[in-house]
Formats: sequence, C-alpha cells, structure tokens
Amino acid sequence: MSELRRMQDADLSGKRVLVRVDFNVPLNDEGGVGDASRIEAAIPTIQALREAKARVILLSHLGRPKGKPDPAASLQPVRARLGEMLNIPVLFADDCIGEAAEKTAAGVPEGGVALLENLRFHAGEEKNDPDFAKALAALGDVFVNDAFSVSHRAHASTVGITKFLPAYAGLAMQRELDHLSTVLESPERPMTAVVGGAKISTKIDVLKTLAAKADTLVIGGAMANTFLFAQGVDIGASLAERDEDTVAIAEEILAIAAAAEHAVLLPTDVVVAKKFEANAPHRNAALEDIHSDEMILDAGNATVDAIADTIQQSRTLLWNGPLGAFELPPFDTATVEAAQFAARRSGADALVAVAGGGDTVAALRHAGVYDDFTYVSNAGGAFLEWVEGRDLPGVEALKD
Repeated sequence: MSELRRMQDADLSGKRVLVRVDFNVPLNDEGGVGDASRIEAAIPTIQALREAKARVILLSHLGRPKGKPDPAASLQPVRARLGEMLNIPVLFADDCIGEAAEKTAAGVPEGGVALLENLRFHAGEEKNDPDFAKALAALGDVFVNDAFSVSHRAHASTVGITKFLPAYAGLAMQRELDHLSTVLESPERPMTAVVGGAKISTKIDVLKTLAAKADTLVIGGAMANTFLFAQGVDIGASLAERDEDTVAIAEEILAIAAAAEHAVLLPTDVVVAKKFEANAPHRNAALEDIHSDEMILDAGNATVDAIADTIQQSRTLLWNGPLGAFELPPFDTATVEAAQFAARRSGADALVAVAGGGDTVAALRHAGVYDDFTYVSNAGGAFLEWVEGRDLPGVEALKD
C-alpha cells in the first residue's frame, strides 16, 4: 500500500502552508458557532504548524452557497471563534482567491494564522476546476489536507491543488486514517460491528463489507425491522423497507455473514408504541407479540443484554448509527446502555472502540460517551465510503 505523506516529514519553517480544514459548522440564531467540534479537531495541526514557524492559511467551505457569495455562509463567525480558541488574532480575507486573498496570505507572519472566505463561493471548487485550484495554490508553498470528512469529494481544495503544490496529511487526517485502518484492516479479534439507522438502502455496501469482516454484526434501528420482515416477522406498523429488492438485499447480507461463518445479531425482543413521540405509552414485546397498530421504536431488554455480552467478548468495536429512535425518550435506552457499556470497556483498555458516520456522533453525545470511545469520527459520507473499502480521492492524492 502506498505510504501517506505526513506533514511531520516536511520542512515547513517560514513556509506559507495552505491547510484544508472542515469548518462546516452549525451556526446558532445569534450568528455564532453552535458546535465547535470540527474547529477543535483542527487545533492540533494548526498549533503544530505554528510551532514549526509556518505561516498558516486555512481553507474551508461552509454550507451550500451554490458557487456564489452568500453572506449567510460567510466564515467570519468561524474566524471569531477560532481566534478565541487559539488566543491570537486570526487574519481574514473576504475571498479565497484574487487580490484580497493574495494580500492576506502575504501578510501572515511566522506562527500566524489566516482564514480565507468560503471556498464554495466559487463554482470552481466543487467542479475541481484546474484554474481555480491553481489560483488557490498560488497563495502557498505547501498544502496540508486535514479534512478527512470532505476527502471523498474530488474538489479543487482536496485534489486539484495537489497538482501544483507538495501535499501532506495533517494530524487529524492521520489520526482518522490510522484508527480506521487498524479497525478495518488489522483488527484485534473478536471484532463486532454495530450498524443502526433507518434504511438498509443507504448502507448496502457498509453492511455487506462488515458482514464479511466482523465476527458479529449487530443490526439495530429501523433497518433491523427490514431484516425481521425479511425473516417473516410481523412487524406491525413499524418503519421498514418492504419492497422485494430491499428484502433480497437483506437476505444477501445474511448470506454473506453465514458464508464467512460470522454471526448476525438482530433484535429478539423490541420496545413498541402506537405513537412516534416522546414518552408515548410503550411496552417490551416478543417478536411474535407485535400488534398491527404498534411500531418498533427500540431494541428490547434481552436484546440489549445480548449486545452487551457480545461487546464484553470483543476486542474491537466499530459503531455506526443508533439502535432505536434515540431522539425520543425512552426509546433511547438501547443506544445509551450499549454505548455506555462499550465506553466502560474502552476506558478499561479492554476494547478498541471506533465510531462515526451520520447520527452516530449525536447519539454518543446524547449517551454522554463521546469522549470515552477510543476514537469518534466526525466525518459522515467519507467515513461510510472508507468502511465500504472505497478509495477516497483526497486521501489518494496524499500518497506516494
């Protein structure tokens, strides 16, 4: 496998270093940063570059401004929050190319930091336009990609720019790839994968890959309903994909696991309710006792115990997606209890627990264990594509 070029291997002193970060953060009603997790993830790389006496110039997108300037998608609020976190003034340019960007980039002192305006204010970013990439590259001497979460996109700031500058992986990118590679390519066994969420159709390749790789595949959330339906269980009014094609895919995934002599853990009991709302009247039901007007909203008590037993016996855990309707109490119980159990095992160094993708981060925060897993990826689509085994264009561009 080609080696990743890492920024520690480069001479960065005095150099203008363009860093692709993912500052696509939610903004609050006051126009400030609502959740700074993605900014926090980039801080180690920024500080390491500052200590190396580099001149740091940050590139990011925010939202979907459709290739033209949009004040609502300006990175100005991010600049303010970043300055507070670094405790230094952060320079800002109101464009990412052209005269304003050139002037700002030229004015960054050694150890200083600048943030350029939203990349997606230019259509050339998402089109991977060579002229736009060249204009970005002209602002720096070296390129560092620290945004794994956008590296499944072949954009100008992830791929095109690497044609014009020496390119390296930042510390957050390295951390992500090192953890995911360990879990997917050389896991300590037994390995368990927990996959939840609403639809099989959005995670077909993830499920097929993990059915072949994980010693036990735990399936939860509404997608478990589809598997139960495929096995002839009467799931009442539950959310499920009941079309023939998806049922056939569910059967194929079960067959892949069986051929590899791997286990698939589906709910053996469930929590049902007649209304999809918080604290709706509910009960724990056996699979053969689901009424036609009831919905499955969480895994049942016995199922949670079985999941905990599986995690107890595992050395590696990959987690993607909630086990039930975790946004609505008490249908968050299975997700919270299983995640807290995994976190305790991880904290005791008995388990390498890696999680990411979609609602996973929100679910782990809700369970209070976001900081207690071995590693939690904030990447969505990139995380899932990596699990599927796909090459990510932004990562491939950083390899020898």
